[in-house]
Amino acid sequence: MTSGAPPPPMRVFVLAGSFRAGSLNIKLASLVARLIEEAGADVEEARIGEFGMPVYDGDLESAGGIPAGTRALCERLEKCDAFVIASPEYNASVPGGLKNMIDWVSRTSPQPFKDKQTMLVSASPSMVGGNRGLWALRVPLEHLGSRVYPDMFSLASAHEAFKEDGNLFKDDLQERLRETLTSFLRLVEADTRYVCLRRRWYEFLGDQTGAHVTQRAEG
Repeated sequence: MTSGAPPPPMRVFVLAGSFRAGSLNIKLASLVARLIEEAGADVEEARIGEFGMPVYDGDLESAGGIPAGTRALCERLEKCDAFVIASPEYNASVPGGLKNMIDWVSRTSPQPFKDKQTMLVSASPSMVGGNRGLWALRVPLEHLGSRVYPDMFSLASAHEAFKEDGNLFKDDLQERLRETLTSFLRLVEADTRYVCLRRRWYEFLGDQTGAHVTQRAEG
């Protein structure tokens, strides 16, 4: 790159963690992607259903290795500067399909979640907007080295929240989402562009060369 030329746009991967076609979290992911694009970043959207993976089974892994869907997802994660997950809440916790995805990704090396800036959002018809599921989702991601942004966004009564154009009926709520995403992108920029500001917040044991460590998914 020529000296003095502006850096390329940041690359953000937005993943909708729902399989259902009419999912509120797919709608939220699309809104998030559009707001990130408006902030000047390059965005790539995907849905969890695009990455086919069986239920994690160590015998399956031993017999056939890492599924193609897992490898495809890892490639998308490796290419991005940051990613956002829009996750449903199932029974006050993480949806099984999303947790299964994380368990498969945990079996790969180098670990694509490590040091990756991450933001979590959710949408639900409930009054808490799926927020309990996001707290549970933080645990495996941070365990694998993701830098999960402290501020999360949960959209309550989401079945009544969206206009036909994909925006939110409540302007103040959409502005809060925009402000949260803008702050997140500023952190991503500092972490990926300005080496002098970087801090290694996590020690991921899976990267210790030559040392025996506990496997990330085992039964």
